[in-house]
Amino acid sequence: MASIRTEITIDASPEAVWDALRDWAAVDERLVPGFVTAAHLDGEDRIVTFFNGTVARERLVDLDDEAHRLVWSVVDGPFTHHNASAQAFAEGERGTRFVWIADLLPNELVTRIAPLMDQGARAIKETLESARASVA
Repeated sequence: MASIRTEITIDASPEAVWDALRDWAAVDERLVPGFVTAAHLDGEDRIVTFFNGTVARERLVDLDDEAHRLVWSVVDGPFTHHNASAQAFAEGERGTRFVWIADLLPNELVTRIAPLMDQGARAIKETLESARASVA
């Protein structure tokens, strides 16, 4: 099984990062606008449309406020297995280390998904640092 791990440091508090990450229905507005162009709930599932036109049904597995950790699974598309998590850790005095991990099958998808996760992490950083700057 392929496992992809992306980490990025964000100049925003872990609480601010977690507040945006945990907002399951607003990923397109609060976390990665432009990378995700639309999102809506269908029951507890989230249907997301990405910048490249790909649409995915994501199922919420766990939302852990104490650990600042969100877990989900893509339940359709090219995957025979997909499980992902994102977590916000305190980094330094006021920053956050954002860790995003995806485990997936078939293994060959790693060459397609890893660059998208890197791009998504950069979008998260830009969005949350911009939000912090506009408040400051």
